Amino acid sequence: MAEIKVPELAESITEGSIAQWVKKVGDRVEKGEFIVELETDKVNAEIISEEAGVLTQILAEEGDTVLVGQVIAIVEAGEGAAAAPVAAAPAEAAPAPAAPQAAPAAPVAAAPVVEETSGERVIASPAARRLAREKGIDLAAVSPVDPQGRVRVQDVAAHGTAPVVAAPTPVATTGGPVVFTPAANSDRVTIEKMSRRRQTIAKRLLEVKQSTAMLTTFNEIDMTNIMALRKRKQEEFVKANDIKLGFMSFFTKAVVAALKKYPYVNAQISGDEIHLNNFFDIGIAVSTEEGLVVPVVRDANSKNFAEIEKDIANLATKARDKKLGLNDMAGGSFTITNGGVFGSLMSTPIMNGTQAGILGMHSIVNRPVAVNGEVQIRPMMYVALSYDHRIIDGKDSVGFLKTVKELIENPEDLLLNS
Repeated sequence: MAEIKVPELAESITEGSIAQWVKKVGDRVEKGEFIVELETDKVNAEIISEEAGVLTQILAEEGDTVLVGQVIAIVEAGEGAAAAPVAAAPAEAAPAPAAPQAAPAAPVAAAPVVEETSGERVIASPAARRLAREKGIDLAAVSPVDPQGRVRVQDVAAHGTAPVVAAPTPVATTGGPVVFTPAANSDRVTIEKMSRRRQTIAKRLLEVKQSTAMLTTFNEIDMTNIMALRKRKQEEFVKANDIKLGFMSFFTKAVVAALKKYPYVNAQISGDEIHLNNFFDIGIAVSTEEGLVVPVVRDANSKNFAEIEKDIANLATKARDKKLGLNDMAGGSFTITNGGVFGSLMSTPIMNGTQAGILGMHSIVNRPVAVNGEVQIRPMMYVALSYDHRIIDGKDSVGFLKTVKELIENPEDLLLNS
């Protein structure tokens, strides 16, 4: 018999959530085979079986919080070991009790857990599975929008189930009018539990706002020359490197050059010390279904444009496929985020972790600008640098952003300065 335990993933990770069971009770399991996906606040990890046999017990449901070292399943050797009951309530049993409330309330029957009735397991995100369980929806009956058939939380929310409509709950106030709050099961409110990763993102962003003296400075970049260069060199670049030449490699190169010129932007505070980083590991923010993650391009100062583009593409693919490892995201010294891909014209990005700065890129918009005394229509981009004012003064922050602007507007200079 082999106990499947939650492994130690990193010193800072003590717990996680069961995202998805790939195997079910009674299934044959091979040694080293992936049987369950664990979601932590940083990465999703695949847990394997150390022994071949039959999965006889599942001791934690999808969505449950589990601790490092906790036994979550049992695999017994042999071809046909009798399957023990699953920890979760079987389909014929009474519905599971409702989650405990902060204050006493009238008992409410919990929605029964509905398993997929189709022959094949439905591919669905952990959030979609949780919502389906809460609503009592068979995932096999949900029509996904994703062309690959993956069911997302939006698909479950849009699935036509008739919610129980309750009258608004009055909340008494002292010395004022009565305020009405929609009941939790009203069709006017959809309640969705935050994923572990979203909780961690919220916590860390709040910590940065509360523990740093964050300030943001802005500039604008004329993208005419870089767009013309990309157009001239794109076909040749793709043939030579099997990847497109994007804007991110130019901005990464420009950031490295600016960090060399203004080293305090590449620093961090530790107690009463300033640690000046002599390396250039640049974090590139990537949007995923479950929130923003920041994988890191290592030693960006020693890589050419093609190597940077390939690193960014590979990291983005791993992020969206939930294949990022802890080493992919640890230790960045500066971050670049591009809200322009979503249409953002201007924003004030929040710094990442203990870093002292983050560069925000935005949409490229044709605008009238003065060029040599004449008004011309140029493709312009607003850029923003959020920085920790405890380390970086206005002179360095403005100088850093001005250096990035000048290098992007004159991309040939990157060959000399990056």
